[in-house]
Amino acid sequence: MAVLLFKLRGVPEDEADEVRERLATQGFETYETQEGFWRLGEPAIWLRNSEQFAAARRVIEAYQAERAELLHREREARRARGEADTLGRRLVHQPLRLLLLLAGAGVILAISLLPFLGLG
Repeated sequence: MAVLLFKLRGVPEDEADEVRERLATQGFETYETQEGFWRLGEPAIWLRNSEQFAAARRVIEAYQAERAELLHREREARRARGEADTLGRRLVHQPLRLLLLLAGAGVILAISLLPFLGLG
């Protein structure tokens, strides 16, 4: 009987491709479900043989540990080169976004406080 192995919602496409490739090279028989037009379904990779579940999970967990380490090293390398994505850089590169966020926060604050300001 088939068993859910790996949910794909929110997973970057390159990660999903690498998981598919690793499972295929290890000889696991899988199939995928899509979320569908209305996004009601669960996009996932399913394992056809439930007896292989533990072994398939180990393959995925090993891959995710490798990926986490690689991404961590890349982030540290960017930080060492001074290319890290910081709040200050985001503000400099996207000043309009900052202004819109501040304006939105001000509107929400004004709407929230308006009933109390009128009571005085």
